[in-house]
Amino acid sequence: MKRIVPVILMCMVVSVSCHRKISVSNVADPFFGDTLKHVVDTFLHVPPFNPYTLGDEPIFDIVTTKGTIRVKLYKETPLHRENFARLAAGRFYDNVLFHRVINRFMIQGGDPWTKDPNRTVDEYGWGDQGFWIPAEFIDTVRHKKGALAAAREGDDVNPEKMSSSSQFYIVQDEDRCKRLDGNYTVFGQTIGGMDVIDSIANVPTGAEKLDMPNEPVRIITIKLVDAGMK
Repeated sequence: MKRIVPVILMCMVVSVSCHRKISVSNVADPFFGDTLKHVVDTFLHVPPFNPYTLGDEPIFDIVTTKGTIRVKLYKETPLHRENFARLAAGRFYDNVLFHRVINRFMIQGGDPWTKDPNRTVDEYGWGDQGFWIPAEFIDTVRHKKGALAAAREGDDVNPEKMSSSSQFYIVQDEDRCKRLDGNYTVFGQTIGGMDVIDSIANVPTGAEKLDMPNEPVRIITIKLVDAGMK
Protein backbone atom coordinates (compact mmCIF):
# COMPACT_ATOMS: atom_id res chain seq x y z
CA MET A 1 0.00 0.00 0.00
CA LYS A 2 2.80 2.42 0.83
CA ARG A 3 4.19 2.15 -2.70
CA ILE A 4 1.03 3.35 -4.42
CA VAL A 5 0.35 6.39 -2.20
CA PRO A 6 2.73 8.71 -4.17
CA VAL A 7 1.13 7.56 -7.42
CA ILE A 8 -2.36 8.28 -6.11
CA LEU A 9 -1.27 11.73 -4.94
CA MET A 10 0.37 12.49 -8.30
CA CYS A 11 -2.74 11.43 -10.21
CA MET A 12 -4.96 13.61 -8.05
CA VAL A 13 -2.72 16.65 -8.57
CA VAL A 14 -2.56 16.06 -12.34
CA SER A 15 -6.33 15.75 -12.42
CA VAL A 16 -6.73 19.03 -10.59
CA SER A 17 -4.35 20.75 -13.01
CA CYS A 18 -6.74 19.95 -15.85
CA HIS A 19 -9.73 21.43 -14.02
CA ARG A 20 -8.52 24.65 -12.48
CA LYS A 21 -11.96 25.78 -11.36
CA ILE A 22 -12.12 22.95 -8.82
CA SER A 23 -12.57 24.02 -5.21
CA VAL A 24 -9.70 23.12 -2.90
CA SER A 25 -12.27 22.02 -0.33
CA ASN A 26 -13.39 19.36 -2.80
CA VAL A 27 -10.02 17.61 -2.64
CA ALA A 28 -9.80 17.50 1.14
CA ASP A 29 -9.16 13.91 2.13
CA PRO A 30 -9.07 12.36 5.61
CA PHE A 31 -6.17 10.11 4.59
CA PHE A 32 -3.87 12.86 3.32
CA GLY A 33 -5.26 15.65 5.52
CA ASP A 34 -3.54 19.04 5.24
CA THR A 35 -0.69 17.63 3.13
CA LEU A 36 -2.87 17.20 0.06
CA LYS A 37 -4.45 20.62 0.50
CA HIS A 38 -1.00 22.24 0.75
CA VAL A 39 0.18 20.46 -2.43
CA VAL A 40 -2.93 21.55 -4.35
CA ASP A 41 -2.77 25.14 -3.01
CA THR A 42 0.87 25.44 -4.02
CA PHE A 43 0.38 23.81 -7.42
CA LEU A 44 -2.59 26.02 -8.34
CA HIS A 45 -1.28 29.13 -6.53
CA VAL A 46 -4.54 29.31 -4.63
CA PRO A 47 -4.50 32.28 -2.20
CA PRO A 48 -4.68 31.00 1.39
CA PHE A 49 -7.21 33.74 2.24
CA ASN A 50 -9.11 36.58 0.61
CA PRO A 51 -7.20 39.79 1.42
CA TYR A 52 -10.22 41.94 0.61
CA THR A 53 -12.46 40.48 3.31
CA LEU A 54 -10.24 41.04 6.37
CA GLY A 55 -11.12 43.11 9.39
CA ASP A 56 -9.55 46.38 10.51
CA GLU A 57 -6.55 44.94 12.37
CA PRO A 58 -5.50 41.54 10.99
CA ILE A 59 -2.62 39.61 12.53
CA PHE A 60 0.10 37.91 10.49
CA ASP A 61 3.05 35.64 11.20
CA ILE A 62 6.22 36.57 9.31
CA VAL A 63 7.90 33.17 9.26
CA THR A 64 11.66 33.52 8.77
CA THR A 65 14.68 31.26 8.82
CA LYS A 66 15.44 32.71 12.27
CA GLY A 67 11.97 32.24 13.73
CA THR A 68 8.52 33.83 13.58
CA ILE A 69 7.61 37.48 14.06
CA ARG A 70 3.92 38.11 14.74
CA VAL A 71 2.58 41.50 13.65
CA LYS A 72 -0.74 43.30 13.97
CA LEU A 73 -1.63 45.78 11.23
CA TYR A 74 -3.16 49.16 12.03
CA LYS A 75 -6.67 50.19 11.01
CA GLU A 76 -5.43 53.78 10.67
CA THR A 77 -3.29 52.88 7.65
CA PRO A 78 -5.73 51.06 5.32
CA LEU A 79 -3.72 51.50 2.11
CA HIS A 80 -0.64 49.87 3.59
CA ARG A 81 -2.67 47.23 5.45
CA GLU A 82 -4.51 46.12 2.33
CA ASN A 83 -1.35 46.12 0.21
CA PHE A 84 0.55 43.99 2.75
CA ALA A 85 -2.38 41.56 3.06
CA ARG A 86 -2.69 41.24 -0.71
CA LEU A 87 1.02 40.45 -1.11
CA ALA A 88 0.93 37.92 1.74
CA ALA A 89 -2.10 36.20 0.20
CA GLY A 90 -0.32 35.99 -3.14
CA ARG A 91 2.85 34.57 -1.52
CA PHE A 92 4.80 37.53 -2.89
CA TYR A 93 7.13 37.50 0.12
CA ASP A 94 7.95 33.79 0.06
CA ASN A 95 11.76 33.30 -0.03
CA VAL A 96 12.53 37.03 -0.07
CA LEU A 97 15.64 38.07 1.86
CA PHE A 98 16.17 40.48 4.70
CA HIS A 99 18.70 42.28 2.54
CA ARG A 100 19.50 45.20 4.86
CA VAL A 101 20.19 44.60 8.53
CA ILE A 102 21.61 47.22 10.88
CA ASN A 103 22.13 46.19 14.49
CA ARG A 104 20.66 48.64 17.02
CA PHE A 105 18.52 50.17 14.28
CA MET A 106 16.22 47.99 12.08
CA ILE A 107 15.89 44.98 9.76
CA GLN A 108 14.60 45.44 6.20
CA GLY A 109 13.14 43.07 3.62
CA GLY A 110 10.44 42.75 0.98
CA ASP A 111 12.48 43.26 -2.19
CA PRO A 112 11.41 40.65 -4.78
CA TRP A 113 14.70 41.07 -6.61
CA THR A 114 16.43 39.26 -3.74
CA LYS A 115 14.90 35.98 -4.93
CA ASP A 116 15.35 36.68 -8.64
CA PRO A 117 18.35 34.75 -10.01
CA ASN A 118 18.67 37.30 -12.81
CA ARG A 119 19.40 40.10 -10.34
CA THR A 120 22.77 40.85 -8.78
CA VAL A 121 23.50 41.61 -5.15
CA ASP A 122 24.24 45.23 -6.11
CA GLU A 123 20.62 45.56 -7.26
CA TYR A 124 19.13 44.37 -3.98
CA GLY A 125 17.09 47.08 -2.31
CA TRP A 126 15.72 48.60 -5.53
CA GLY A 127 12.90 46.19 -6.31
CA ASP A 128 9.18 46.44 -5.58
CA GLN A 129 5.91 46.26 -7.55
CA GLY A 130 6.71 49.29 -9.70
CA PHE A 131 4.57 51.86 -7.92
CA TRP A 132 4.43 53.83 -4.67
CA ILE A 133 1.79 54.02 -1.95
CA PRO A 134 0.69 57.41 -0.58
CA ALA A 135 2.02 58.12 2.91
CA GLU A 136 -0.31 57.50 5.85
CA PHE A 137 1.19 59.33 8.80
CA ILE A 138 -0.65 59.01 12.11
CA ASP A 139 0.39 61.28 15.00
CA THR A 140 -0.25 58.59 17.61
CA VAL A 141 1.78 55.91 15.79
CA ARG A 142 5.51 55.95 16.48
CA HIS A 143 8.66 54.00 15.66
CA LYS A 144 8.72 52.00 18.87
CA LYS A 145 10.49 48.65 19.07
CA GLY A 146 8.83 46.14 16.77
CA ALA A 147 7.12 48.78 14.64
CA LEU A 148 6.39 47.57 11.10
CA ALA A 149 7.00 50.38 8.61
CA ALA A 150 7.26 50.94 4.88
CA ALA A 151 10.62 51.66 3.28
CA ARG A 152 10.80 54.36 0.61
CA GLU A 153 13.08 56.34 -1.66
CA GLY A 154 14.65 59.58 -0.45
CA ASP A 155 13.10 63.04 -0.33
CA ASP A 156 15.12 64.23 -3.32
CA VAL A 157 13.08 62.01 -5.66
CA ASN A 158 10.13 61.45 -3.37
CA PRO A 159 9.22 64.68 -1.56
CA GLU A 160 5.74 63.38 -0.71
CA LYS A 161 7.37 60.54 1.27
CA MET A 162 5.37 57.85 -0.52
CA SER A 163 6.09 54.25 0.42
CA SER A 164 7.58 51.34 -1.45
CA SER A 165 4.87 48.97 -2.61
CA SER A 166 6.56 45.94 -1.06
CA GLN A 167 9.65 46.74 1.03
CA PHE A 168 9.24 47.11 4.77
CA TYR A 169 11.38 47.30 7.87
CA ILE A 170 10.94 46.37 11.52
CA VAL A 171 12.38 48.56 14.27
CA GLN A 172 14.91 47.02 16.62
CA ASP A 173 16.08 50.15 18.48
CA GLU A 174 13.36 52.75 19.00
CA ASP A 175 15.75 55.40 20.31
CA ARG A 176 17.70 55.40 17.05
CA CYS A 177 14.53 55.24 14.96
CA LYS A 178 12.71 58.18 16.58
CA ARG A 179 13.98 60.48 13.86
CA LEU A 180 11.96 58.46 11.34
CA ASP A 181 8.64 59.49 12.92
CA GLY A 182 6.57 61.49 10.46
CA ASN A 183 8.89 60.55 7.61
CA TYR A 184 8.07 56.87 7.08
CA THR A 185 4.66 55.24 7.39
CA VAL A 186 4.30 52.87 10.33
CA PHE A 187 1.47 50.45 9.55
CA GLY A 188 1.78 47.71 12.16
CA GLN A 189 3.37 46.51 15.38
CA THR A 190 5.11 43.34 16.48
CA ILE A 191 3.13 41.50 19.16
CA GLY A 192 5.30 38.39 19.32
CA GLY A 193 8.83 37.40 18.38
CA MET A 194 10.83 40.40 19.56
CA ASP A 195 13.70 38.00 20.17
CA VAL A 196 13.61 37.02 16.50
CA ILE A 197 14.04 40.67 15.51
CA ASP A 198 17.10 40.84 17.77
CA SER A 199 18.43 37.57 16.37
CA ILE A 200 18.22 38.85 12.81
CA ALA A 201 19.66 42.23 13.74
CA ASN A 202 22.69 40.56 15.30
CA VAL A 203 23.78 38.48 12.31
CA PRO A 204 27.18 39.34 10.79
CA THR A 205 26.92 41.57 7.71
CA GLY A 206 28.99 43.23 5.02
CA ALA A 207 30.83 40.37 3.30
CA GLU A 208 29.12 40.93 -0.06
CA LYS A 209 27.38 44.26 0.45
CA LEU A 210 27.13 46.87 3.19
CA ASP A 211 24.49 45.85 5.78
CA MET A 212 23.58 42.65 3.95
CA PRO A 213 23.75 39.48 6.10
CA ASN A 214 26.70 37.23 5.29
CA GLU A 215 24.42 34.19 5.57
CA PRO A 216 20.97 34.57 3.94
CA VAL A 217 18.08 35.35 6.27
CA ARG A 218 14.86 34.66 4.40
CA ILE A 219 11.16 35.14 4.82
CA ILE A 220 9.81 31.62 4.38
CA THR A 221 6.24 32.89 4.12
CA ILE A 222 3.76 35.29 5.69
CA LYS A 223 0.64 33.66 7.12
CA LEU A 224 -2.67 35.08 8.28
CA VAL A 225 -3.25 34.26 11.96
CA ASP A 226 -6.34 36.33 12.75
CA ALA A 227 -8.53 38.14 10.22
CA GLY A 228 -9.13 40.96 12.68
CA MET A 229 -12.91 40.72 12.52
CA LYS A 230 -14.89 42.08 15.46
